[in-house]
Amino acid sequence: MFWADRIAKDLKKTQHIDDMFTPSGYAHVGSLRGPVLHDVIYRVLSQNDKNTIYTYIFNDFDPIDGLPEELKVKFTPFMGYPLRLAPSPDGKERSFADFFAKDFKSVLTSLGVKAKYLSSWDMYHGGKFNKVIRTALDNVEKIQNIYSRVSGSKKKEKGWYPLQVICPECKKLGSTIVTGWDGKKVTFKCEENLVAWAIGCGFQGKISPFDGNAKLPWKVDWPAHWKVLGVTFEGAGKDHASRGGSYDIAFAQCEEVFDIPKPYYFPYEFFLLGGKKMGSSKGIGLKARDLTYILPPEIARFLIVRVIPNKALEFNPTGETIPNLFDEFDRCAKEFWKEGDPDLSRIFELSKVNDTYKHQMFLPRFKDVVNYQQNHSVDLYNKFREIKGESLNQKEQAVLNQRIKYAKIWIADYAPDEYVFRMTENIPGIVENFNSAQKQYLSKVSGILSAASDDIKPEDLQQKLYELTKELSIPAKQAFEALYISLIGKTHGPKAGWFLLSQDKNFILKRLKDVQSYKHRKETVLYRYQTLDRPDLFSIDKEVKKRFPSINVGIAIIKEVVITKDNVNIAREIDEFSSSITNLDVQQIGEYKEISSYRRIYKETGVDWHKRRSSPEALLRRIAQGKGVARVNSIVDAYNLIVMKYRVSAGAFNFDEIKFPTILRFAHLDDKIHMIGEDKPTTYNEGEIAYFDQIDGYNIDFNYRDSVRTSVDENSRNLWINTEGVYDITREQIENTLEKTIEIIIKHFGGKVEFAGIVTAKNKL
Repeated sequence: MFWADRIAKDLKKTQHIDDMFTPSGYAHVGSLRGPVLHDVIYRVLSQNDKNTIYTYIFNDFDPIDGLPEELKVKFTPFMGYPLRLAPSPDGKERSFADFFAKDFKSVLTSLGVKAKYLSSWDMYHGGKFNKVIRTALDNVEKIQNIYSRVSGSKKKEKGWYPLQVICPECKKLGSTIVTGWDGKKVTFKCEENLVAWAIGCGFQGKISPFDGNAKLPWKVDWPAHWKVLGVTFEGAGKDHASRGGSYDIAFAQCEEVFDIPKPYYFPYEFFLLGGKKMGSSKGIGLKARDLTYILPPEIARFLIVRVIPNKALEFNPTGETIPNLFDEFDRCAKEFWKEGDPDLSRIFELSKVNDTYKHQMFLPRFKDVVNYQQNHSVDLYNKFREIKGESLNQKEQAVLNQRIKYAKIWIADYAPDEYVFRMTENIPGIVENFNSAQKQYLSKVSGILSAASDDIKPEDLQQKLYELTKELSIPAKQAFEALYISLIGKTHGPKAGWFLLSQDKNFILKRLKDVQSYKHRKETVLYRYQTLDRPDLFSIDKEVKKRFPSINVGIAIIKEVVITKDNVNIAREIDEFSSSITNLDVQQIGEYKEISSYRRIYKETGVDWHKRRSSPEALLRRIAQGKGVARVNSIVDAYNLIVMKYRVSAGAFNFDEIKFPTILRFAHLDDKIHMIGEDKPTTYNEGEIAYFDQIDGYNIDFNYRDSVRTSVDENSRNLWINTEGVYDITREQIENTLEKTIEIIIKHFGGKVEFAGIVTAKNKL
């Protein structure tokens, strides 16, 4: 029996289901499990009892006790404020809470969650909590004893009261402490050092605790909500269900303080991203809104519904996770349509968000969409009409369009290399290095393709390609590398038999013929900057040169600059640029050759580019996601503008803090860097690529983040400039970015250029 049906069987009377969320930041993907699981229970119960209720509370009366990194500068003064009293990050919504609650509500709605949404702030201010506040204060000793007995807390000894008031002077909630209750008013003080994250004003006095002047703390507020709303079912993550935790304390209050039955006990495991738990106010992990960007709503809901609540739900969008998830969804759909396996059918039924999949239909396999999507000679609609055997109906076309959309996203951001392939427009220059055996192999492959019948099966062609390697006594790896490089510019790719048959046959034959006679045309190129050999200032380590011969690094020294904290002209240019690319989305960003080049070197050096983004990608993604560009100081803002415009990384460092010579090399096990934004030094992983001076690293992962020691601020007078590229980022682009970086610095901050040029890995090793 499906897990939700087993629970429903235990529930005999009409249920009021409830769940809640604190909108202190963008909801992380882990926040989705609770509301979706509760919605599944609601759907199952509603099938037999139409009076079932499902409410979802936004805890917008909670204080701000943590901030995502991008909001720290602007919103630190509001730490300790109730979420409803702090301003909206975009200046458009009513409050800080409304901004994030609106975002999460839109995600939940897209996933088919049918709850009635309520505001904790509105309920308190509407007087609905007045009675439970009085009950809690009148039973303060009972609540203190419960805390002591259940969790070992020493609140009784401290004279603690289960209430915090909004300070009338500074508007903070998180810094107040109640010290007395006379039946009408509470005595309180706004403590300066009550908590580490908010500073109180020191005001003290008396105030009525009713009608929104005060709020119960979480572990008392929770059962109070149950009392006010009549909740009979509310689950929580396993951290709340641990011994002596929130569940135990809340349940004890149900019996001893609020005189209500305990709601149904429904703990569930965490939603893990790559094995790690996430948190919203800290900005850790994939956001809930991101999940509905990379997966269609019904697949995202299916991801949650199919896993039993007491088992951890692990999700990692990289690798084959997403294609396999589509396959699993399709399998459950087919079981539902043919009334097959009852559990798989039920999973599918409760994953639907609309009527699209109500009746049996043809489903284009996601992996096939991915493969055909990358072959521009294939008309996807005709191809899947051919596979189905007849025209696609309207709903089938809609599903295909949807899968095309999400296939593009997966290919751009999450697909392993073996799934990503596009025929190169030109013959890759590296083919001139093929040996005679490889060229002979390609010639023979042309013969096999020419002689092959139109109905040859891909597996039969694949077998012929392997047999050919044995016939010619060429290692299979060498042979297939030659084939892949000739066609897609990579040393590996999809199964060759399938790939060759999915392409235009005449194009393949011509390409293989041209490769065998290819001769690279060498052209004289005039560069605007000289090629440097200045190891006293900077060099590229020989091991880096060997592994990444396409690296070019632009360097410059600019002295006697005058840096200000803010610069209205640069700020205006950034705003204008941001406005000019408002239609940009993260999928397009991933398709830029510059971004894919940085992703490639990250992957080659063991860095997960989904977690660490190159500076151009990180900046552009902020604009695409509506976050705006984080302002640091005017000099950083200036070169960030250049980075965004040209999609090539550039950085300025405090010349006077660098101990020359510097080098671009692979990190060793004992190397460390104290990165900007971190509390303590980070140890490099062996093999990460970074800039080092004679002290330690001043940058990590090529262009991910820089060090505190060499960072530039208003006191910096002399600058060391680096701009770098690899793979498909040309020397001309590096020179252009270097030139534009120098120009914007001289224009806004003065100074003089003492030195500029290009160091290339193509120099002699």
